[in-house]
Amino acid sequence: MGNRNDELTDKILNLKKSRGAVILAHNYQLGEVQDIADYVGDSLELSQNATKTDAEVIVFCGVHFMAGTASILCPDKIVLLPDMHAGCPMADMITAEGLRQRKRELPGATVVCYINSSAEVKAESDVCCTSANAVKVIESLDAEEILFVPDQYLGHYISTKTDKKMIFWPGFCPTHLRIQPQYITDLKQEYPQAKVVVHPECRPEVIALADEVLSTGGICRYARQEDVTQMIVGTEVGIIHRLRKENPGKKFIPASEQAVCPRMKLITLESVLWSLQEMTPQVKVPEEIRLKARTAVDKMLEIGRG
Repeated sequence: MGNRNDELTDKILNLKKSRGAVILAHNYQLGEVQDIADYVGDSLELSQNATKTDAEVIVFCGVHFMAGTASILCPDKIVLLPDMHAGCPMADMITAEGLRQRKRELPGATVVCYINSSAEVKAESDVCCTSANAVKVIESLDAEEILFVPDQYLGHYISTKTDKKMIFWPGFCPTHLRIQPQYITDLKQEYPQAKVVVHPECRPEVIALADEVLSTGGICRYARQEDVTQMIVGTEVGIIHRLRKENPGKKFIPASEQAVCPRMKLITLESVLWSLQEMTPQVKVPEEIRLKARTAVDKMLEIGRG
């Protein structure tokens, strides 16, 4: 298997150079895909990297909404998503029409939309947020009432950190929902020294057992701290590859081996190579939607810098 991967990697790197491409990979991608990327990160870090790169082509190894965000921010670049079926079930739990309907029912509400959503939904929102900056975004708003879409669990977590009145869309991440509080309790008994670090997309009962609640980028930074030698990791298992690679000698235990996002795992070295060869599938957000969505994303990035 190693030789085949080496062969594919060489082909990808040569083609990447000739195409003037950059490869961005999310922390949940397969290990071998992370290993060929120019940059590995969470969705906010990757969006920011997309805007900073001089490359004409962005190969986005993640899911559809992430490639869409890159297209919103970089309309002049070609954005490739190596497998068009790499979607996000949570992002699919809300449509622009559904959101418009809810806005009619709540005319005074400010709409905050998690970045895990389609460009069309972003276009209907006032401001975006990520799991890394959600509390900061909400706190910055001068709003009586906030409609938070689409993740009710991230929304619930934020609501414990702010006094703002929040209304949640009933969406969720099926992968994070597989992490049960009992798993954490059992692992804490087995690894009493381990820090429990979970993603805010987890259910509240899991968050209640955590030492830290962090985005995937935050989890990676936390793991580097000297006093952290063992960590129970409550998020998609793909991140374990990066944690082990960056922190040799430390122990990382997945909170659940079942916390696998099947859509994230659709992207392989083969599909990355094919995508660069054929320069397809391309993700291009229509201009009218892009401009509206861009306003919501830009507001978030401004707050992030603040």
